[in-house]
Amino acid sequence: MYLKYAQEVYEILPRQVILLVNSSSSTRRESKYRSPLDESNLLLQTDFNQPTCAPLSLQLPSAAVHTALSSIQNSVCLTCFVNIKALLFPFIMCSVSPDKRRKMESALEQLKKHTVVVADTGDFNAIEEYKPQDATTNPSLILAAAKMAAYQHLVDQAIKYGIAKGGPEEEQITNTMDKLFVSFGLEILKKIPGRVSTEVDARLSYDKDEMVARALRIIALYEEAGIKKDRVLIKLSSTWEGIQAGRELEEKHGVHCNMTLLFSFAQAVACAEAKVTLISPFVGRIMDWYKENTAQKSYEAHEDPGVISVTKIYNHYKKYDYTTVVMGASFRNTAEVKALAGCDLLTISPGLLGELSKDHSTVTPMLTVQKAKACDLEKVHLDEKEFRWQHNEDRMAVEKLSDGIRKFAADAIKLETMIKVRLGL
Repeated sequence: MYLKYAQEVYEILPRQVILLVNSSSSTRRESKYRSPLDESNLLLQTDFNQPTCAPLSLQLPSAAVHTALSSIQNSVCLTCFVNIKALLFPFIMCSVSPDKRRKMESALEQLKKHTVVVADTGDFNAIEEYKPQDATTNPSLILAAAKMAAYQHLVDQAIKYGIAKGGPEEEQITNTMDKLFVSFGLEILKKIPGRVSTEVDARLSYDKDEMVARALRIIALYEEAGIKKDRVLIKLSSTWEGIQAGRELEEKHGVHCNMTLLFSFAQAVACAEAKVTLISPFVGRIMDWYKENTAQKSYEAHEDPGVISVTKIYNHYKKYDYTTVVMGASFRNTAEVKALAGCDLLTISPGLLGELSKDHSTVTPMLTVQKAKACDLEKVHLDEKEFRWQHNEDRMAVEKLSDGIRKFAADAIKLETMIKVRLGL
C-alpha cells in the first residue's frame, strides 16, 4: 500500500523527487520510484513503522524552502501528500534554476504566460481538460457536438424552446437554432473564467441589419439565463456588411464582437477602424490556400503565409494603438501556434492543446509591442470603395472568405435539417 502512495508522489513530482523508504529492519532501501538525484532534488523520507500519519522528514537544498515547509511537515500524512501538490510545487520550483523550470513546464503552460489561450470547440468536456481563458464556437463545431450523445439534452431543450415560442415553421427553427447555440455557450461559460464566442448565421453575412437583429436576440437569450453581455462575443463574418454590423453593435448596444473568416489585411484594417473588440484571422486556412495554389507544399513556421499575415496585422494594430485585439485562429499544427506566441489571443483546437500540453520545448514570445512599434508599416485608412478594391486584389482572401461562408452555411443547414427531423416537420 505504501509503495502505491510512493508512486503517486513520484508521478506528481517527476524528475525532482527521490523517495527513500525505511524498512522494518531499520535498514534504508531505495524505492524503485526514483529519478536522478542532483542539487535541485527534494529528498523525502518517512518511517513506515509509524502510523499512517507519521510525520514527513523533508531535506531540501534550500534552507528557505525547508523553513517554508516546516510548518506543515508535522501535520501531513503520506496519504494526504498527494493532495497538496499546489502547496508544495511553488516552494519546490523556487529551488530549481529558471532553465530547468522552463524545461519542466509544458509548451501550453509557457504559452499561457504570453498569450490568452482560447479553446476552439463546442465540446465543453475538452474545455474543462485544458482550462483555457475563453472559448469559441461556430456552426461546424456546434453541429459536431450536437451529434454527440452526451449533448442530446441540450438539443432537446432547444427544441422544446422553439416549439414553445410558436409561430411559423421557419421561425420555430430559427428560435431553436439560436437557443441551441446559446445553450452550448452557457455550458461552456460554466467551465471558463472568460468569454464565449457565439456566431451569427453565416447566411446573413451580407445583410447588416439582420446580423444586428440576430446578434441582439442571442444576447437577450444569454441575459435571460443570467449572463451579462460582457461575457459574450458575437461572431460575425468579416464582410463589409459584417464589419459595419460590428461597428453598430459595439457603438449603439455595447455588444462585443469577434470578426471571423478574416483573411486579408484590408479586412483587418476595416475592423480596427470600426473599433470592434476582436478579430480572428484564420492562419491554417491561409496556408491551405497557398499549398493548393502554389508550387510550395510545405512551410516552416517562420515562412508560413498565415503566420506572416497575422504578424503583420498584429504589428499594425500595436504600432498605431488600435483597441481591437488579435486572436489567431484555425491552426494546422503546433509550430504555427508557437510562431505566434505573444499574440493577444490564440484559439486552439483540443487536439493541438493536447499536443502542446505534452510538448516541453521552450516557447518564447515572437510577437511583442516593442517589435511592433519598431516596424516600418504605414498607417492605412479604408473607406468602403477602397476596402472592396484592396480585398478584391487579394485572391486568396476573396476565395477563402466566400468558401468559409459557404461551409458555415452548409453546416447550419445540416443542423437545421436535424432539428426539423426532431421537430417532426
